[in-house]
Amino acid sequence: MLEGYHCLTLTHREAPLETIGQLVLRNDADRTPELVLQQLKTRFDWEEVFYLATCNRVLFFYYQAVPAKGVEPATLVALLRPDLPAQKQAETASYIRQINGGEAIQHLLEVASSMDSLVIGEREVIRQMREAFEQSRDWGLTGDHLRLLMRFTIETAKSVYSQTGIGEKALSVVALAFREMEKHGLHRDQRILLVGAGQTIALVAKFLDKSGFRNTAVFNRSLDKAEAVAEYLGGKAYPLEALASYQQGFDVMIVCTGAANPIITTDLYEQLLAAETGPKTVVDLAVPNNVAKSVVANFPMHYIQIEGLRDAARENLAYREKEREKAAVLIQDKIYEFRQRWHERQVERSMYPIAEAIKAVREKAVSEVFGKDFDQLDPAAQELVHRMLAYMEKKCVAIPMKAVKEIVLHASRERKMQPATDPAKP
Repeated sequence: MLEGYHCLTLTHREAPLETIGQLVLRNDADRTPELVLQQLKTRFDWEEVFYLATCNRVLFFYYQAVPAKGVEPATLVALLRPDLPAQKQAETASYIRQINGGEAIQHLLEVASSMDSLVIGEREVIRQMREAFEQSRDWGLTGDHLRLLMRFTIETAKSVYSQTGIGEKALSVVALAFREMEKHGLHRDQRILLVGAGQTIALVAKFLDKSGFRNTAVFNRSLDKAEAVAEYLGGKAYPLEALASYQQGFDVMIVCTGAANPIITTDLYEQLLAAETGPKTVVDLAVPNNVAKSVVANFPMHYIQIEGLRDAARENLAYREKEREKAAVLIQDKIYEFRQRWHERQVERSMYPIAEAIKAVREKAVSEVFGKDFDQLDPAAQELVHRMLAYMEKKCVAIPMKAVKEIVLHASRERKMQPATDPAKP
C-alpha cells in the first residue's frame, strides 16, 4: 500500500536555520547535488527520490517498496557532510525526522499546502516543490510512484488554497523581510545592492519596484539573470566577480545566492563600504547564510535574516490558524483519495502485460493466422479491420481493469467508513 513512501526532513520547527543550512546540497564541481543524490539512492537502495531545499527546510522524499529498515540520520549526515566535526554531525542528525507511509504523504501534502511553512499560507512553496521534483526527475531519480504522488500533491495544495482561507492575509518571507527593512527609515533614493538574481531576489525586486526604488545594482554569477532584474528596476547589472571591485558604496544590501559558504566576507564587506562609516541595512535571505558572522559582529548594521523573522511570522498566524484546521481536515480526506488512486495505478501497471499480450495476439492474427486472407482485402477493408481490432483490444483491457478498479473503490469506501481509523496510517 502506502508504506513504500518515506521522508527524511529537517525543518524550522525542530532546528535552527543555520543547522538546516548544513544539509543543503552544495554545487561543488566534483560533488554536485545530482551526484550526491545518485549516491544516496544507491547507498540506501531507494527506488526513487527527490530532494527539496527551501529557506526553512531540507527534505529527502523517497520510495522503497521492499520492507525498509529506515535510514539512520547520523549515517545520512556523515554521507552528506563528511567535512563536519563529529559533534556537529551528531547535533545536526538529532534534528532529522524520519517519517514513513501515510504519515510521510501527509507531511508532503502539508508542506505543499504551506501548512508547515515558517509563514503559513505563502504559495511560493508550491513552485519550489514542483521545480525540485522536476529537477530530480530530469536527473533520472524519480519514477512512477513519486510522479503519481507529486501530481496529487500539487492538486491537493491548490484545493487547500481554493477551499480554505489559509492563503488570505498571508505574507511571504520576502514580504516580512521588506517590512523589517522599512522600519529602518529607507528612502527611495538610497543605494541598494542585490547579490543574486534567483526567484527570491526576483520577488524582492517586485517589492522594490512597487515602492519606487531605482538606484539599484545587481550582481549575479549568470549575468543574463542579473540583467533581467536590473532592467526591471531600471538599475545596473554586473557579474558576481565584479562585486570585489565595486566602489560606489551602498545603503542597503540584499543577499540570496545558492552558495554553500558565506560570500560576503569581512574583507569584501569592508571594501564595499567604500570608506563609509554609518550603519547599513543588510538582508540575508539565504540558507545557509551568505553573510559571514564576522561581518555582522564587526560592523554597525541593521541585520535581517530569516531566523529573525520568526516573531514577525507568528504575529500573522492567528487568522490563518483556524483556516489551517480546515485544511488539515481536507488533507485527511485527500489521503484516503490518494490511497485509492495509488491502488488504481497499481492495477493499471499490473494490466500492462495483459495489454501487451492482447496486442501481440492482434498483430499475430493479422500477420500470421489470417495473413493471407488479410492481404487479399482492399486497403479500405484492411483499414476497417485494423480499427475494429484496435477497438476490441482497447475494450479487452478496459473491461477487466474497470472491474478491478470497482473492487478497489469499494474496499476504499469500506475502509473509510470504519470508525477510529487514521488515514495517515498505511
